[in-house]
Amino acid sequence: MATEIRAGKQGGERPRASLREVNVGRVALHGLERGGLPILLIIMFAFFALDSKSGTAFTSSGNLRNILGNQAVTGLVALGMVVPLVSGYFDLSVAGTTGITNVAVAATIGPHQWPVIGTIAFALAMGALIGFINGFLVAKMRLSGFVVTLGSYTLLGGLSLFYTKGSFITEKIPASFGQWGSATLLGIPRPFWLLIIVGLVVWYTLAHTPFGRYLESIGSNEEAARLVGINVTRMIWASFVISGVLGAIAGVLETSRAGSASAETGAAFLFPAFTAVFLGATTIRPGRYNVWGTLVGTYFVAISVSGLTLLGANIWVSPTFNGVALIVAVALSTLIARARERRSALAAPNVARQSGNGGQASLQQAGSNASASDP
Repeated sequence: MATEIRAGKQGGERPRASLREVNVGRVALHGLERGGLPILLIIMFAFFALDSKSGTAFTSSGNLRNILGNQAVTGLVALGMVVPLVSGYFDLSVAGTTGITNVAVAATIGPHQWPVIGTIAFALAMGALIGFINGFLVAKMRLSGFVVTLGSYTLLGGLSLFYTKGSFITEKIPASFGQWGSATLLGIPRPFWLLIIVGLVVWYTLAHTPFGRYLESIGSNEEAARLVGINVTRMIWASFVISGVLGAIAGVLETSRAGSASAETGAAFLFPAFTAVFLGATTIRPGRYNVWGTLVGTYFVAISVSGLTLLGANIWVSPTFNGVALIVAVALSTLIARARERRSALAAPNVARQSGNGGQASLQQAGSNASASDP
């Protein structure tokens, strides 16, 4: 009898052990899904740092400062793309806004001798206006966000080329303005600190305010969001305005770092920023566009390209890597989003069934208690 009891206990423990193993596996897989890209970034950094051919140059303070500082502009452009993408709308014009505000800042602070504060305010107002117009066309007129912002991007690039006539603007830009973008704070480039501060503001706005939650609701199901009383038009419109302002901040920073402006500036940031956004959607919050994943994606691409360049890769490697990374990132983020939707769909019937079983068990328990209390 005791043997049977022990066997029964052992037999009963097997499913529990198996369940624990399954749960541990799920937790590990979930953790890998969330932290896969940061882990890969660390591995890439370690590989290039320890390689005998690239190690010395890659780990030099000058190269690391260049990576942190130069990619701050790309990160700001990418954050500008994230805000409307949370609500389900593309904004390709952010890079174009960065390009035209780069030209506007260089022209006003240089040849026209505007004060720095006035120049920055003008650039931010220009970015907000561009976002306002895009938002009107997309949110109010119900035009395709992808098509409208692609057209805006092309238009802004053409206007920049018209003003600059294909040449650089370098005349009379104050040295102090250019020095800010090249200076460091605590040994780290100031542009990187600016990126982190802006990232914190955008993250808090999207994750901890009603506005961010409304955008996410719209991105999940726009019609359902409209039915529960969310002003969908206003929210989408506002997201494009914020996107334009972030693009303008990137344009101001690029002028400060480069000390010049060019009509080609915007085009240089479009695809790296786009790649960073979709890579970011594969990590931290897989299947969702998010701030910290986007910044990790920005520096993953930058570290990879820098390391490959120091290993002696040809000039075509950088655009090729960006293109391949973009395709892979889009594929992964799409697959992860679909898997999350399937899990949610499978979980719903189980939750309903458990609720039903729980209710039935409660009724049975209540009936038993009532029978026990009868004389």
